[in-house]
Amino acid sequence: MPERVRTVSPTRSERLDPLTAISPIDGRYHPLTKELSPFFSEAGLIRTRVEVEARYLIALSHAGVIRQLDDIEEDALIRIGPRMTMSKVKKVKEIEEETRHDVKSMERVFREMVAGTSLEDLTEMIHFGLTSEDVNNLAYRLMLDRGSRGVVLPKLKQLANGIADMAEEHAEIPMLARTHGQAAVPTTLGKELANFGVRLRRQIDKIAETKLSGKLNGAVGNFNAHQLARPDINWIEFSVGFIESLGLEPNVFTTQINPADDIVELLQAYQRASNIVIDLDQDMWRYISDGWFVQEVKKGEVGSSTMPQKVNPIDFENSEGNLGLANGLTEQLGRKLQISRLQRDLSDSTVMRNIGVVLAYQLIAYKNSMVGLGKLKPNAGEIGQALNENWAILTEGVQTLLRQAGVEDPYELVKSLSRGQKIGPKEWKVWVNNLPVPEDVKKKLLKLTPSNYLGKAVALTAMAVAEIRES
Repeated sequence: MPERVRTVSPTRSERLDPLTAISPIDGRYHPLTKELSPFFSEAGLIRTRVEVEARYLIALSHAGVIRQLDDIEEDALIRIGPRMTMSKVKKVKEIEEETRHDVKSMERVFREMVAGTSLEDLTEMIHFGLTSEDVNNLAYRLMLDRGSRGVVLPKLKQLANGIADMAEEHAEIPMLARTHGQAAVPTTLGKELANFGVRLRRQIDKIAETKLSGKLNGAVGNFNAHQLARPDINWIEFSVGFIESLGLEPNVFTTQINPADDIVELLQAYQRASNIVIDLDQDMWRYISDGWFVQEVKKGEVGSSTMPQKVNPIDFENSEGNLGLANGLTEQLGRKLQISRLQRDLSDSTVMRNIGVVLAYQLIAYKNSMVGLGKLKPNAGEIGQALNENWAILTEGVQTLLRQAGVEDPYELVKSLSRGQKIGPKEWKVWVNNLPVPEDVKKKLLKLTPSNYLGKAVALTAMAVAEIRES
């Protein structure tokens, strides 16, 4: 009998690091995603919740609900969340094991943090009139806005600008375009790259324009507790001003939760951008496969465990795979986050915690696409050979000129002479000379080659590059 494979059970709890993490985001890809950790980690969430609570105290002071704070006290409150030590963060988690309520645990630690300071007299006003979702909806949107604008969006802009640089550099390299996978008409390498850059830039602008919302209006959105305690305060006006001070769009029409329509809108804009990058990845993969691009060979890298000659397009493949994961999560977030039973249910809570995961997959992908593009050099010989091996790609221009010359049904004429035929430069000359057209038309056609039948491709590339860069 064959020897049974013995499994080894862990005998001790290993400290979490990139080699013990279950998620590749915090494991294998940690060097690519660590920039997002301050925003979307559990520690980041706790610190942002404290920041919201602290800024709320300042707003209460400005409204006259609590005593006036001096500049030193306000400055201390502004800093208390972002500068919260890891020991305090861990204390929140320890309390949560008992309370099983993450916001209440944070509130208790916040109270401890102001104890023994000049703010101690305000302890009971921490979380005044609030429901947990007043804090959570603001914290998550601040995290998403900061992570998006501070990390992921700049990387997407960098990718679009990198594409623009490549398009400009290769603006005049003629290449064969394919439609339905078949030889079509000539284009240029720069123009085909520029198309992706313009598409990306337009989605980048939509992402940048998307403004996230915020709500602060109590347990079911009616300011019940606020109004009971201080009917002299215009709480709707207070809420609007406070949310605007955080850089968010006020939403005063809610249940207990702030509907996540805005979050879904932002993530779907990223999804559209990601689909464009997948399109780019797949085209680059094909161009590499056809030999139209040569990849930089790096010393020490291995392309296969058995085939030493291989240089794989792994960066584009990695990007495509990670964007598929990001898109899948985006679709689930879109299905879930816009729906909540009655005034509130908690099924969105665990889903909301994965917003950072979506951005992390995107960040990995955008970085890998940039690495992949940085390794590429056009293979002029292969591109030129594919372009020139069948001059039948010029027949679009021929039948158009014949129309202008008054030839009857030129499309059918050209089709009967060219469809399924392989035409080289010699055959082209004979073929043109036998066309029933005036000599001046023949002369024009005889000057035509796959390398100069480019239309406005070069000019369009320059226009595209300018659009990408000026946005």
